[in-house]
Amino acid sequence: MNESKSDRSLVRGEPVRLRVIEAAERLLRQGKAEFSMRELAAEAGVSFATPFNQFGSKAAIMHAISARRVELMNARFRKAAPPGDALDRVLVAVNTAVSVMLEEPVVNRSVMGWIGTASPAAGTALARSEAFWALALAFGDGLAPAARKQAMLTLPRQLAFGFRGVLSFWTAGELADDDLAARAREMAVAILLGVVDGQRESIGSPAQQEPE
Repeated sequence: MNESKSDRSLVRGEPVRLRVIEAAERLLRQGKAEFSMRELAAEAGVSFATPFNQFGSKAAIMHAISARRVELMNARFRKAAPPGDALDRVLVAVNTAVSVMLEEPVVNRSVMGWIGTASPAAGTALARSEAFWALALAFGDGLAPAARKQAMLTLPRQLAFGFRGVLSFWTAGELADDDLAARAREMAVAILLGVVDGQRESIGSPAQQEPE
């Protein structure tokens, strides 16, 4: 499929991929989770071929929206530069991730539903999520010395699995918006408690336990 001359000028003049992604987000905000690629092209103001040429499939567009959310989580967590040990930082990361998801619940529920289904091409959601939790864990200070090396290898993936699990129930409507943060923190604490240094006196400050 070939793009029109006007679309080729867009490639030179503005980021067409971003234009398509933002059009998809607008449609999702309107409750049009089942939008067609033709509807998407019209919303973005590009030719019918452009979304296919840029992404290949609707699933890939949803993965791209998901990637934007994780990038936002990373940026906000880095800006916060939370103090404390690994558990403290993970709890802040949970609050950060939840706040991003709750900013646009209609869009994000739709995206989560899509990336949870089979796709012709493998996505990168797991890798991106692992990287976010690895950022939160940093060097693993506060973890039991004897378990730290192995924990640092496995915890990012376990936290990715755990957070995705909590989000799946939220996406399905079984978990209310105002319960999401608490349930996600419970998940993180349950995963980390087994490897936290036994000398640790508490499980995070109130500021780290509750989202802003």
